[in-house]
Amino acid sequence: MFRTEGWRAGLAHAFALDSGVEFTLEERDLVERLCRIVVGRKLSAPALMALESARPLSFMGSQILAFFGPIASVAFSRQDTERLIGILERRHSLDLIIDTIHRQEDERLE
Repeated sequence: MFRTEGWRAGLAHAFALDSGVEFTLEERDLVERLCRIVVGRKLSAPALMALESARPLSFMGSQILAFFGPIASVAFSRQDTERLIGILERRHSLDLIIDTIHRQEDERLE
């Protein structure tokens, strides 16, 4: 007899849009450092424009970053680059980055 409980349970969340997983402290720290570089170089406006326009392609952006990983290693360690790729693969990662840039820019202007 064929049992269906096993494969159905495995597919229960196959098409879920939001995993509900929060960002870890290490991931938030990495985003803070990344945004500090952007804000420190006064590139907030171009970065925000690029991030907002790339919102539909955030997963593809993470894969491009994986391809150009050796170049990204100039600013970040290999582990941080891999962590950044993992962050960008998640749905709300751009919101976190954009909000962090806005907050740091407001702090810089005060």
